[in-house]
Amino acid sequence: MSKEKYTVTAALPYANGPLHLGHVAGVYLPGDIFTRFLRMNGHDVAFVCGSDEHGAAITLRAKKEGITPQEIVDKYDGIIRQAFKDFDISFDIFHRTSEQLHHETAQDFFKVLDANDEFTKESSEQYYDQEYNQFLADRYISGTCPNCGHDSAYGDQCEKCGSTLSPTELIKPVSTLSGKTPIMRTTSHWYLPMERHEEWLTDWIQEGKLDGVQQHDPSKWRNQVIGQCMSWINAGLRPRAMTRDLDWGVKVPVEGGDGKVLYVWLDAPIGYISATKQWANDNNKDWKDYWTGDRKLVHFIGKDNIVFHAIIFPILLKAHKGLILPDNVPAYEFLNLEGDKFSTSRNWAVWLHEYLEECPDRIDELKYVLTSIAPETKDSEFTWKEYQTRVNSELAAILGNFVNRALVLTQKYYDGKTPQPGELTEYDKEVVAQMEAIPEKISKLVYAYKLREAQAEAMNLARLGNKYLADTEPWKLIKTDPVRVETIMNLALQITANLSIVLQPFLPGTAQKLSEFLNFKQGDWSNGGLMDQLSAGHQTAKPSILFPKVEDDFIEAQLAKLEASKSVESVFDQQKEDTNFDDFMKMDIRTGTILEAEKIKKADKLLKLLVDTGLDKRTIVSGIAKHYSPEDVIGKKVTVLMNLPPRKIRGVESQGMILMAENGKGELSFVGPEKDFKSGCGIH
Repeated sequence: MSKEKYTVTAALPYANGPLHLGHVAGVYLPGDIFTRFLRMNGHDVAFVCGSDEHGAAITLRAKKEGITPQEIVDKYDGIIRQAFKDFDISFDIFHRTSEQLHHETAQDFFKVLDANDEFTKESSEQYYDQEYNQFLADRYISGTCPNCGHDSAYGDQCEKCGSTLSPTELIKPVSTLSGKTPIMRTTSHWYLPMERHEEWLTDWIQEGKLDGVQQHDPSKWRNQVIGQCMSWINAGLRPRAMTRDLDWGVKVPVEGGDGKVLYVWLDAPIGYISATKQWANDNNKDWKDYWTGDRKLVHFIGKDNIVFHAIIFPILLKAHKGLILPDNVPAYEFLNLEGDKFSTSRNWAVWLHEYLEECPDRIDELKYVLTSIAPETKDSEFTWKEYQTRVNSELAAILGNFVNRALVLTQKYYDGKTPQPGELTEYDKEVVAQMEAIPEKISKLVYAYKLREAQAEAMNLARLGNKYLADTEPWKLIKTDPVRVETIMNLALQITANLSIVLQPFLPGTAQKLSEFLNFKQGDWSNGGLMDQLSAGHQTAKPSILFPKVEDDFIEAQLAKLEASKSVESVFDQQKEDTNFDDFMKMDIRTGTILEAEKIKKADKLLKLLVDTGLDKRTIVSGIAKHYSPEDVIGKKVTVLMNLPPRKIRGVESQGMILMAENGKGELSFVGPEKDFKSGCGIH
C-alpha cells in the first residue's frame, strides 16, 4: 500500500534576532520530530523553512542598530541557520526570502492573483510621516492600546494583551521613525477581499470539506486553531491590504506598484513554495509534486500565526488555483520562562545559539525537556530546576540506567556477546507483548500530532526495561540460575535495540549512540517491536554514560546568567522622543479614588471602574484584572488622565485612563499621591 505524501513547513523565523527556546519548543522541534518519524515510516516528505527577511520589523531593527536591512538579515540569518544546524534540525532546505528565486516566485504568485481578479484596488487614508516623507506600515506606528492601556502597542498588535489592532485604533499614535504624530494621507493598495471566502472557509475549517469533497480530518485539528479561526470568521472577515508603501521587500510587479512592496504575510508564506523550488532544483525534482495533487501540507507554527496560516494563506492558495491547502495547522501555545514571558526587548530569554555554544554535548537533553513540556494545547513553562529534574530523574535514572545495566552486564557475563535465549516465562511474554505494542502507540500519537505523549510512550519502553531488570535481578540470579539469566539479558538487549529505533525522532543523537553501543544498524519503524533485533552471539560494544547528571552549580550558573542578562536598559523601555512643555500642559492629570470595580465579561484583562475624580464620578476601563481583583482596588487612591476622548472598550464607554507603573517583570502598581490628598487634585 502506498504511503501518504507530505510537505511539512515550519514558520519562517524573522531574521531580526536570534532564536530562543520559546521559538524552538513551539515550531521547529515538533516539526523536526514529525518529519523524522515520517521518513522512518517510508513517507515521501519535504521539510522546508527559511529566513523571513522582509517586513517592518527588519527595517526597525536596522534603524535601531544603525545598519542597512540587508546587513541585519545577513547577520541574523547566519546565527539562526547555524543554530538549526548545531541543534540538528533536519530541514531538507533552509532558504531565504531575500533570494532572487523567492522574489520571482512571490511576484509571479501576485500577478496570477491579480490577473484572476482576486484583488481589489482601493484608496484609503493612512498615516504618513511628514519628516521622513513616507507612509507608515503597521509596525512603524506605536501608541496606547485601546483595550489594555499599554502605551507601546504597535499598529497591528498589542504585544501586552495580544489584541489585533489597526493603526487608527491606537490612542495618541506616533511614528516610530520620527517620534512625531503622523498625519493622514491618501494612498492606494491592492486588497484581498477575504469576506468573499467566508462560506467555503467555514466548511473547510469545521467540516474539513472543500467543494463538498473531504480534504482533511477536523477532529485532528487543535481546538484553539478552529476556535480562533471561527472567531475571526464569525466576526466577519474584512478586506486586508496585500501591499505596503515601503522600499524593503518584494516589489509589486504590476502597473501602479512603484514604491510599494508585497505585504509580508503575502510574501512570507510564499517562501515555503520558493524554498521547495530551490530544493527541487538542487535535487532534480519537480516542485509541483510537493504543492499539487494528492499530498498533505502541514504547517508547524505558534498560536500568533494561526490566522495567517489557516485563513489568509489558504485563501491565497485556493485563489491561485491548483495548489493544495493545509491538511493540518498544529499551532502551539506559548512557552514561558521562569514565571515570566519570553521577552526579547527585556532580554528575558534562553538563546538557542548560546546554549549550544556552552552545552554542545547536551543537545538531546534540551530536546527531551522541551518536548516533555511542549505547549501543545496550553501555555507551559521552562524552568532550569525542571530541566535538572527531568534530565536526572528520567533521562539518567530511567533511560541511562537501563541501557548501562543491560550493556555492562552483557560485557561482564558474556564478553559483550548477545546470549542465546531459552524458553520465555509468562512474565517474559508479557514484557515482549508490551514492547511490541509501543511502536504502534507512538505511531497513533504522532499521526494525531500528540508529540508530547508520543515521546512519553517511547520513554515507557525504557521504564519497561528498567522494571524488568529490577524484577528479575539477573545480578543475583547469575549465581543460582545462569541459564535463566541468558534469557533475561537477551530480552534486555532486544529492548535496548528497540529503544534505538523508537527514540530516533525524539532523541536522534541518543538513538545513534545506542546503535553504536549495540554495534547495530538502526532500522526503520517497520523493524520496531521485534524480538530478533539482535541474534545470539552478536557482539556489542562497551557503553559510556548516556546522560551525566546535571549538577546544582550548572543550574545556579544558568539562573545567574539569566538574571544578569536583564540590564537596566533591557528591563525598562528606552526614553521616548522629546516632547514639549505646551503638549504636556494639555494633559489634565488628577488624583482620584476608585469607588466601585467589577470584571468585564469575556475580557479577563479588563476591570470596569467607577472613579471619583473630584469633578465627577466617571467610568474608566482599565487593563489591570490580571494584577488586581475588583475587591483589591476599591478605595485606592489613583492618578487619572482626564482629558482622553471617550472610547468604547468591549461595549463600555471609558472616560479616561488610570496611570500605572510597570516593572521589568511586567507587574503593575498604582501611581498615587504620597499624602492623603482628596480626589481632584491636579498633577503638574
